[in-house]
Amino acid sequence: MVQVDAFADTLFEGNPAAVMPLDEWLPDAVMQHIALENNLSETAFLVVHDPAGDPVPDASAPAYDLRWFTPATEVDLCGHATLGASAYLFEDVHPDAEVLQFSTRSGWLTVTRARCGLLTMDFPAQIPAPVDVDPAIARALGADVLTAHRATDLIYTVASAATVRELSPDLTFLAALPVRGIAVTAAGDGTDYDFVSRWFGAEAGVSEDPVTGSAHSQLAPLWAARLGATEMTARQLSPRGGTVEVALQGDRVLLSGRCVRFLEGTVVLPD
Repeated sequence: MVQVDAFADTLFEGNPAAVMPLDEWLPDAVMQHIALENNLSETAFLVVHDPAGDPVPDASAPAYDLRWFTPATEVDLCGHATLGASAYLFEDVHPDAEVLQFSTRSGWLTVTRARCGLLTMDFPAQIPAPVDVDPAIARALGADVLTAHRATDLIYTVASAATVRELSPDLTFLAALPVRGIAVTAAGDGTDYDFVSRWFGAEAGVSEDPVTGSAHSQLAPLWAARLGATEMTARQLSPRGGTVEVALQGDRVLLSGRCVRFLEGTVVLPD
């Protein structure tokens, strides 16, 4: 197993993810225990894809089955652990490849590698729908909320990047909400970024995620409509922080970032 800081330009930045290649799937309960033992926001497990069961989109590119587990549950989509898995595969297994393919709960995903080392994920875009602001959630966030939207996550917009950075929410209250997570976002006015965000887990079992790639597949359409742009640079303002380059292309969103490896090890399991 390797541990990778994803959406990071330096070590101890971005979002740590564990990546565990397998010859075949372990029992779900064992993978969940490993994810809990790691106590990272996500652990990615991958197995070489068998094209006999499901043909690959591109027979010339390596293909894997990929699953993601938080310490509490398996999730349908995870950006930073996909980026971390790709960094491992490009560096250790397929040094000459330019494209990787992953069969996941969210369909086929591809990751490409540029010569500069930037990795780009092709994810399905999610269009958030407007919803009413829940006063109890606004109080738990401790901020004046301007608008609310819902896709996989609940998305609340606030007035400024400073408001996002200074949030000190009631995490116990947020953890009990019936939604994967809550993203709080604002325009990047006064920063070097087009928009900023933070992400707090609820059902996902993560208090605050350092950098959330899958949330940007929802934030990108929202900010593209507001800013009149399809290519944007986003910053997640968690204590670790991380940068995500986003490009909206129809019903897909390209999410780009870099990875830094932190740890390599061996998991010892009972017979």
